[in-house]
Amino acid sequence: MAGVLNFDQFVSGADNIITEQMFPNQRRTLVYDFDQDISGWNFSADFQTIVVDSVTFNRNTGRPNFANSTVLGSFPKQELGSFSGGTYIPTVINATTGTVRVTHPDQMYDGPLYPDARSNVVIVIYSFQWEDDSSPITNVNMHRYALVQAWEPDVALGDPTTHTDYTALS
Repeated sequence: MAGVLNFDQFVSGADNIITEQMFPNQRRTLVYDFDQDISGWNFSADFQTIVVDSVTFNRNTGRPNFANSTVLGSFPKQELGSFSGGTYIPTVINATTGTVRVTHPDQMYDGPLYPDARSNVVIVIYSFQWEDDSSPITNVNMHRYALVQAWEPDVALGDPTTHTDYTALS
């Protein structure tokens, strides 16, 4: 049996994730405004790359539909680290006002892709997590982004399941 999880099971519900399509060479930076003092907070980011058997797209909105998608396998999880001010690690811009810079790095997936893929689709699940300094129990929150990888001319043509770091789910 190919795949043991559907997409919703893997990401804990597709309604809890922001879904976009990006090129592997694309990078973007977001600024979060928590509108409060975040001096004692901790931030981290990581990403996990998965391959799903198929994806359909809504003709009216262009948004992907994962209702019938099954996770075939994955690549090793990559930690971008805890807060330390690095390039891709969430960086506090101003602790007093609560602004944080979060960068989705380029090349989170660097393997082959099919152009206009509707099968063996690569999706990078990028997670940004923050933990406040509440006492006695801290609150931990997370935003997740499903970044469907789109082929571009600099990317190798091919089946992502043949990449050396790929592990099939069985």
